[in-house]
Amino acid sequence: MAKNITPKEQDFSQWYLDVIRAAELADYAPVRGCMVVRPTGYSVWELIQKHFDEAFKETGHVNASFPLLIPKSFLEKEAEHVEG
Repeated sequence: MAKNITPKEQDFSQWYLDVIRAAELADYAPVRGCMVVRPTGYSVWELIQKHFDEAFKETGHVNASFPLLIPKSFLEKEAEHVEG
């Protein structure tokens, strides 16, 4: 397992991705830029959500959910404001 993991000091971002995949927390999805969160990874995500949900509600904040993917046509309408 460790032989496939990039050293953290060499490339932190790649190390993080390598650890996530080696631990089978998540994997790449067929849609570019998306990941599949596997069962253990989802359990971790639920614990993170629970922690922040409690912290938000203690301060009077509320949760919201927004679309993960934005249609290309929406971006084209704003093309002059968007780089790349």
